[in-house]
Amino acid sequence: MSIDLRPSTRRMIEESPAENEATAFIEWLCTERYTDYAIDCHIRRLLFVMPRLWPGSSPPVLREADLVAVFGRERHPRSRFHVFAGTRRAYTRYLRSQGRLVTEPRPPSEDLIRRYDQYLTEVRGLSVSTRTHHKITLRKLLAHILSTQRSLERLSRDDLELFILERSREISRHTLQHEVAHLRAFLRYAHDVGLVRERLDGLDTPRIYRDELPPRALPWSSVLQLLRSVDRTSRGGWRDLCILHLIAYYGLRPGEVVSLRLDSIDWEQELLHIYQSKTRSQLTLPLDAHTLQLLRDYVDHGRGAGVSSMLFLRMRCPNIPLERFAVGDIFRKRMRDAGLPGCAKHVYRLRHTFAMRLLSRGVGMKAIGDVLGHHSFYGTSAYLRLDVAMLRGVALPVPCLAGGSHA
Repeated sequence: MSIDLRPSTRRMIEESPAENEATAFIEWLCTERYTDYAIDCHIRRLLFVMPRLWPGSSPPVLREADLVAVFGRERHPRSRFHVFAGTRRAYTRYLRSQGRLVTEPRPPSEDLIRRYDQYLTEVRGLSVSTRTHHKITLRKLLAHILSTQRSLERLSRDDLELFILERSREISRHTLQHEVAHLRAFLRYAHDVGLVRERLDGLDTPRIYRDELPPRALPWSSVLQLLRSVDRTSRGGWRDLCILHLIAYYGLRPGEVVSLRLDSIDWEQELLHIYQSKTRSQLTLPLDAHTLQLLRDYVDHGRGAGVSSMLFLRMRCPNIPLERFAVGDIFRKRMRDAGLPGCAKHVYRLRHTFAMRLLSRGVGMKAIGDVLGHHSFYGTSAYLRLDVAMLRGVALPVPCLAGGSHA
């Protein structure tokens, strides 16, 4: 093996009856781009629990519940439990790739969700993200039905009203409106295929009003404080700074940021090529000199060498491209580190701030919508709120009456 393992780890492998299994696991970890240090730690933990995992000499076919039970014993101290859980997840993925993980029987509800997802894909043509939200709402509805010991066939309007009432205590009216729409779509499908006896999709949605929420944009001084507080002495700091900079100065969506590749940057023409997945269109933006230098510094000092062509990678093993949800975690973490209020807010606050800055500088709504990747005026207006300073600037002076009093 060309992996840089500690001598004690090599001795553990040679003395273990599961030497072949450990060697195969190491090769799989290499193909998944784990670092040598991470491979060494995973192997030591696996060999530690192997006597309880393998009662015999031949490699068994395991269930995920068995892995959880064996690895879950190492829970003292607390930090030890977390690292053993990481090895369990990696070993679970390895067993699944080898076809040696017994698949637990899926509950009937999962079969229904699978069929409904197929319907949303083939009949309605919904995107992956939209289907995911539909399935989340459906799972919550099915869990509610199970908790009340009812069946889907005997579902009534009273059951739905109770479910919506419970959800209204947990989420905002805007989110509840989306979930009610998901319920309507599923109940229409359920009635058409005979899962429910009567039509139940005539649900009332909560009334919401455009621009009823307070401004979502952050003060620009807070954005600058956030960016300046990011530590540039670490690789993770360089990466996080570039991600937040691109969202704050160019209004990119989290999914657009993580989909950037090394060849998305045209260094000679000073351009950034972006694929807007929401609108399925290409967008080319000019890059400022400061942004270009920041990206160069990140590629040279923060990204590290890797076989992936994606621009932003995970700092921990495996060194694979970032997921979209990780951008929100980065934003909240850096907001906490900067000591800024509202650190629990979503990273889209930076995108709202970008839109408001363009509006305050006199950029038209059409141009703002084009940069943000919107098809309609209404999509852009959701990002904009009333600017009080601009409103004061257009106010007409009140004429004075004789005697110095105002009318």
